Amino acid sequence: CTIDWFQAWPGDALEAVAKKFLKEMDLDDTHRTSMVQICKQIHASVQESSAKFKEEQNRYNYVTPTSYLELISTFKTLLAERRTETQKFKDRYVVGLEKLDGSAEQVAGMQDELTALMPQLQKTVGEVEVMMAKIAKEKTEVVEPKKAIVQKEEAVAAEQAAQAKAIKDECEEALAEAMPALQDAISALDTLKPADINYVKKLGNPPFVIKLVLEAVCVLLGERPARVKDDSGKMVEDYWKTSVVLLNNDKVFIERLRSYDKDNINPKLIGRIREKYITDESFTPEKAANASDAAKGLCKWVCAMDKYDVVAKVVAPKKAELAVAEAGYEEVMKGLRLKQSELKTLLDKLAAMEDELRVSSDKKNKLEAEVDLCSKKLERAEKLIGGLGGEKTRWTGVAADLGVVYTNLTGDVLVSSAVISYNGAFTMKYRDELVEQWVALCAEANIPRSKKYALATALGDPVKIREWLIAGLPNDSFSIDNGIVVANARRWPLMIDPQGQANKWVKNMERANNLNVIKLSESGEHLRTLENAIQFGLPVLLENVGEELDPSLEPLLLKQTFKSGGVQCIRLGDSTIEYSEEFRFYITTKLRNPHYLPETAVKVTLLNFMITLEGLSDQLLGVVVAKERPDLEQQKNELVIQSAENKRKLKEIEDKILEVLSSSEGNILEDETAISIITEAKVLGNDIAEKQQLADKTEKEIDEARKSYTSCGDYTSVLFFCIQDLCNIEPMYQYSLPWFVNLFVSSIANATMSDDVPVRLQHIQDHFTYSLYCNVCRSLFEKDKLLFSFLLCTRILGSQGLVDGAEWMHLLTGGIGGTVLPKPEEASWLTENLWGELCRLSALPAFQGLTGSFLKDAGAWRPLYNSLEPHKEALPGTFNKLDTFKKLCVVRSIRPDKLVPAVQDFVTEKLGIKFVQPPLFNLGACYADSSPTTPLIFVLSPGSDPTAALLQFAEEQEMSARISSISLGQGQGPKAQKYIEDAVKMGSWVVLQNCHLAPSWMPSLEKLCEEFDPDKTHSDFRLWCTAYPSPKFPVSILQNGVKMTNEPPKGLRANIKRSYTLEPIANPEFFDGCRDERSFKSLLYGLAFFHAVVQERRKFGPLGWNIPYGFDDGDLRISVRQLRMFIDENEIIPYDALNYVTGECNYGGRVTDDKDRLLLSTILANIYNPNTLTEEYKFTASGLYYAAHLNTMEEFEEFNSKLPINPLPEAFGLHENADITKDQNDTILMCKSLLSMSGSAGGGGSGGSAEDSVAAVVKDVIKRLPPAFDIEVVQRKYPVLYEQSMNTVIAQEMTRFNRLSAVVRKSMAELAKAIEGLVVMSSDMENAFDKMSVNQVPDLWRKASYPTMKSLVGYLDDLYARLGMLQTWYEEGPPPVFWISGFYFTQSFLTAATQNYARKNKIPIDEVGFDFEVIGMNADEFPSSPEDGVYIKGMFLEGCTFDPEKMMLCESEPKVLFTPGPLFWLKPRLVADIEDFPCYNCPVYRTPDRRGVLATTGHSTNFVMFMKTPSDQPQSHWIMRGVAMMCGLAD
Repeated sequence: CTIDWFQAWPGDALEAVAKKFLKEMDLDDTHRTSMVQICKQIHASVQESSAKFKEEQNRYNYVTPTSYLELISTFKTLLAERRTETQKFKDRYVVGLEKLDGSAEQVAGMQDELTALMPQLQKTVGEVEVMMAKIAKEKTEVVEPKKAIVQKEEAVAAEQAAQAKAIKDECEEALAEAMPALQDAISALDTLKPADINYVKKLGNPPFVIKLVLEAVCVLLGERPARVKDDSGKMVEDYWKTSVVLLNNDKVFIERLRSYDKDNINPKLIGRIREKYITDESFTPEKAANASDAAKGLCKWVCAMDKYDVVAKVVAPKKAELAVAEAGYEEVMKGLRLKQSELKTLLDKLAAMEDELRVSSDKKNKLEAEVDLCSKKLERAEKLIGGLGGEKTRWTGVAADLGVVYTNLTGDVLVSSAVISYNGAFTMKYRDELVEQWVALCAEANIPRSKKYALATALGDPVKIREWLIAGLPNDSFSIDNGIVVANARRWPLMIDPQGQANKWVKNMERANNLNVIKLSESGEHLRTLENAIQFGLPVLLENVGEELDPSLEPLLLKQTFKSGGVQCIRLGDSTIEYSEEFRFYITTKLRNPHYLPETAVKVTLLNFMITLEGLSDQLLGVVVAKERPDLEQQKNELVIQSAENKRKLKEIEDKILEVLSSSEGNILEDETAISIITEAKVLGNDIAEKQQLADKTEKEIDEARKSYTSCGDYTSVLFFCIQDLCNIEPMYQYSLPWFVNLFVSSIANATMSDDVPVRLQHIQDHFTYSLYCNVCRSLFEKDKLLFSFLLCTRILGSQGLVDGAEWMHLLTGGIGGTVLPKPEEASWLTENLWGELCRLSALPAFQGLTGSFLKDAGAWRPLYNSLEPHKEALPGTFNKLDTFKKLCVVRSIRPDKLVPAVQDFVTEKLGIKFVQPPLFNLGACYADSSPTTPLIFVLSPGSDPTAALLQFAEEQEMSARISSISLGQGQGPKAQKYIEDAVKMGSWVVLQNCHLAPSWMPSLEKLCEEFDPDKTHSDFRLWCTAYPSPKFPVSILQNGVKMTNEPPKGLRANIKRSYTLEPIANPEFFDGCRDERSFKSLLYGLAFFHAVVQERRKFGPLGWNIPYGFDDGDLRISVRQLRMFIDENEIIPYDALNYVTGECNYGGRVTDDKDRLLLSTILANIYNPNTLTEEYKFTASGLYYAAHLNTMEEFEEFNSKLPINPLPEAFGLHENADITKDQNDTILMCKSLLSMSGSAGGGGSGGSAEDSVAAVVKDVIKRLPPAFDIEVVQRKYPVLYEQSMNTVIAQEMTRFNRLSAVVRKSMAELAKAIEGLVVMSSDMENAFDKMSVNQVPDLWRKASYPTMKSLVGYLDDLYARLGMLQTWYEEGPPPVFWISGFYFTQSFLTAATQNYARKNKIPIDEVGFDFEVIGMNADEFPSSPEDGVYIKGMFLEGCTFDPEKMMLCESEPKVLFTPGPLFWLKPRLVADIEDFPCYNCPVYRTPDRRGVLATTGHSTNFVMFMKTPSDQPQSHWIMRGVAMMCGLAD
């Protein structure tokens, strides 16, 4: 069985697990049963809050069974620990109180005891004195004389003993010379083996040496020789036979030698030995050894006897002398022993008397000690009671409180365990809501708990918390709770820390413990650091992790330790290392909103360490006070540290006193050390307490003085959260808290001074707000600068309670849900979409009666709709009293295209005109704000190229010779690194271009930047980077670097002006040096105009270009050079060549869409033609733009300066309505961007929560969505027929819509259950909820859907209509006029139409095409289908309209962006037979987005086909207008 730890468990499983674990705990049965349900409810409540968290904040928090197990395990562990700790503290107070009470009771008894002891002491002292006198007399008169005599005789005896010893030593010394040889001989005898002796015996004619040795032995043994004849017949002595006889009994022979009386050798024998044998050269052990081992040993023995005899004759006289000396000594000792015996008797008598004295003295000493102890105990009791008497009342209260705390631990620890296990990823609001729910659950179940729960009270240590604050932990309850979770969680903390607060805290807190700081990007080095830290018990901080952790860390995260050789070990990578329990591991990430999947989240304790408004306010308050009143802030900081130290010491002193009291065994008054420790500690404690009282008083006074600056801290913190959210728009918009604080400090220094604190603070706030605006604006794209001003404005007003949340969400989304009333006829000028928004706006409290006003008098609102500046118009009736922000909501719902200028006026009114006039780009100022360790980043946009400006600036800074540039890409990283390393030393500049193209090298770049050492980096060094917005660009570089944007200027006039400042145009030699100067300069101006037009058309969205291309200065430069070259080299200007190289190669090389390529060629053909050189020719209908025939650069500049700043759409060949399209796109973009920064909280509608609104939509979808089509039934009715391909089309379309409907139906059923809390929301359901809450189509639907740009409401209506069309087709047969917009796959329908014709006429289908005929505007006029081809309807024209009388295209009406297109008859014909007529080859798209990609079917995902539409204007006119037909609109 495999347990899935990530999928939700049913309620029964949760209960069963809780019962099993809680059963083992010491709990009341009733409480245990209740707590099982509470655990389950806690789990469910977190699931609900997580869904809400995702909905409102777009943040993920996964609630898994692992979290549930963590809750119960943490509860079990913490409850046991806290109970033990609390009981221990309570017992110490109780024991301390008992000791105090016992001491007080002993005082009277000790006084009586002291009175009784004094007479006994006096009597015993007298007895001791008499005994001491008697003993002294006995010693002097008897013992001492006798002792002197004995000592004298002992001296004599000692002298004689010394003489005897000297003689004995001489004897032993002499014998020592002979003894080694003797011992060697004896040893040699031991080595004699029977075989050796037998060998000798058997010798018939032994060698001379053997005979000589044995002869010597026989002589010493006194053996007689035999008499034998020699060779001459003479009788001689022969010892050989004697020797053999001796050897025959070898054991006896050897023993005789061993026991030979060496001390009494016959002198004759030894003399003979010396005379005959010792002097013989052959008589040596060495020569004897040559003959026999036995001979060698016997020879050694004979030699030893000779040597020993010599010594013995010397020693013998000395031995005699020794005997005489010892006899004299013994005689002296006999007399001495007698006298010693007499002395011993006397000493024994004296000892008995001294024993008696000792007993008396001991008695006396004991009495004295008892008296002394009693006196001291009385004194100690006085000190103890006097010193700690004041603590008795407090200790009694504390002990009682601890008893209550012990009882309440059950509920408090349960809630605390839930906080640790579940709440880490939540922000403060969600944490507080959950804790409130959990405390209420405990209250309902009567679980013992504190009246007012706080995690800091339940698990916090005040002294420890104060240390954390000093180490840099933000001083707010949210951050303090985080610190407590870090200290108590079983899993290692992973802290979400975009502002670096947790990082700073951990580094300060663990600095004294040799903290190791590592990163995962260190190519394996981090594992070596970890291994050392784990073994030696050092803390480790792993910083800047991403959304995935290194798999090698898993054993460490899961704490997979094991015993090996009796030692705790862990496996890390390929190594098994010893695991120290002192090891601590911290992980931080700089990601603002990381998405940690369940498999990662369950291994760590996720902690949201993002700074809170409260915490940041406190920090910024400290900053402003430190600058404005440094005396106060310094004193405050000193007092904080002093107070923390005082309180720590007081706690230590009290703990020491209680520890001594509780650990002291027996009577505390008898423990002098304990009393001394307690007394000294109490004196010190009283001194510290007095100082702390003074410090507390001073701190309160300082806090009162600081309060006057609080508003500045609160205001400034709101601004930080504005810039923090900008990265939701573009990933490059990253700003660090230190940067923000430094900017704030600069504003404090530069703001206008005033002695009036409120006035001074207002000056600081005003200065800082604008300073922040300027500094942030230089890093924002133009599209986001007004948005940032608006965000600043609304956030400031919101902090003052002047912006309502529901109104804000309506402004951004238009609201969702709600009842839409029928639109009155008088308001026909309003679109259905705008009327729906008005109805939803009317449901908000401040706009009650809005729709009623329209129903009553819609005409009163018409001037607002028609006005060029609707935001400045007065609103009808009482609605004109609405404040400016509420009027924005009205403008959004009636004239959304004018919301941006309305916002501009709103910001101007609230903040001032300067907040809508961004500062000009100033590269010098950006450079001045940088440092050698601060990178400078150009954030690129299409058409921008800062290289030229940077090179020019380098020249101004005299760095043009010391600048290196490299364009990043595959394999360029190491080269760039070498450039940087060299530049750091040499002091040059490095430009890294297109960093977004090297995402894999970005971590290396981040590491390089982090390693910049100010002391080792040349002061001239700078690192410049250019990059398009990329989520892969390192956040730390963005936060710490200087970011800049330098977009092409807005407007034709500014763009043309800028072109004339670029090389080579700005070069006089190039400008004035052409062969045909007049033609060149005219065409050059036309080219500059063309360059401006193709760039500026981007702002009109799809109407300008299907795809927004990044035409840049490089395209212009090469085209200008080619223009000069073609004119110089040709007598007649080759316009076709110029059009080709410029339109198809230079600019056209970027164009990927064939319709855009046609547009580009059309625009360029309007410039590059012979007419351009005539006086009459104008580029536009207004006549404002033409190729001026001027000579000097100054004349061109003057001519250009007369052009309009804000050109009308006609300058681009567009209709005036194009401005409305552009403005609407601007509004959509701004609202979408603001929405991404505001979370996904709903709003509008009925004013209820997003959950209610989404639930209503879900319910409506489930109700209205028709059942799936029965494809089998359809195919029976419309079988596959050769002659009718439309039968296949309906079956295929129904199949496609069935798939889509199934996705919609299933997701809505799941979402309905999730909203009711019956199931856990999956990621797809979370996405669906988020999208629906802001009136958008869920991504899950889009994957299965046809292309659409509609909002959720519009999409659903469109889907129902398409399903209805297919149902009608099935029931009534193919319609006479097909709704082309209703098809899922339009190309299949068109193919079927041509296929029917081809099969009918037996023509190859690839030779058939459509001829187009406009047949009218009303489909009801065509009750039957044509014989060949199809009638179609349902298309919309953009960029023009259709004249039903003339039956041709005509110009659009004012403010009408889209109009219904005519009905077409698509007539299949042979392509060769299709005739041309005056028409516009109009492209047809499925959505207004126009952009598409080539699908696997070979068709575009958006483009459908070209349709020839009657026109009396040339093709170029409508191409420039951007005219196209759409199958469906956005809304």
